[in-house]
Amino acid sequence: MQPHSADSLHAWLGSPIGERLYALECKLTSEALAQVFGWQLLQIGFWGNDDRLIADARTQRKSVLGWHGTASRSAEQVPAMIRSRTDSLAVASDSVDAVLLPHTLEYEPDPHEILREVGRILSGEGHLIVLGFRPFSSWGIRHLFAGHGFPPGTQRLIGERRLRDWLKLLGFEIVDSRRYLFALPWRAASPEGFFERTGERIWPMFAGAYMLKARKRVYAITPVRPRWKLRPKVVGGLIEPTTRMNTGSRLEARGPRQK
Repeated sequence: MQPHSADSLHAWLGSPIGERLYALECKLTSEALAQVFGWQLLQIGFWGNDDRLIADARTQRKSVLGWHGTASRSAEQVPAMIRSRTDSLAVASDSVDAVLLPHTLEYEPDPHEILREVGRILSGEGHLIVLGFRPFSSWGIRHLFAGHGFPPGTQRLIGERRLRDWLKLLGFEIVDSRRYLFALPWRAASPEGFFERTGERIWPMFAGAYMLKARKRVYAITPVRPRWKLRPKVVGGLIEPTTRMNTGSRLEARGPRQK
């Protein structure tokens, strides 16, 4: 994200509709992280001027990773802030228990690289939570006709179905999904009003945003022992006769009976 885009985004999040959207997403992420435990939670990408999105997480540690060009004033307000390239994270492999991407994929030129890096740093059975705007919604239409994206700086909107396919190809299992944001983007309507409370149950297709929760799958490898072929037993240097030999053959081998 360019510095001027970051400044425009932070200014928009400070507007009435931006603040209400941020409050709604803080509530949703808090509910999604309620059953996520472990040592380290990492939020990749700034969204808001503080760390309220992960404040209620139950992991031992919580950090925010900001990309290059992020406004410096936000870094001063966010504790445990890390700076790194999002397509080559300065994080050890299999070292993070949960990752939050708050609209991060919509601001990066190559969202596939971010998802691949997330898969690398997540530990086995680790969780990934993604927030995104729906392209086929009122918010998607507002973005389509905005000169510099909407919200400001947005490069592209990624549909929920497409993101599901990407995550499955990377070995993730979708464990939960929610649609939200039924307020229109042209006025400062409260996202927590009547339409927001009932929209998810009655008309989810009109939601402006979605949240996906996925888990990194780990497949256990069970070694398969080779099957050895049974060899015939050898007694006294001779092959033991089998049951398939008929009785007449055995009698002939013994010779004729004496009268």
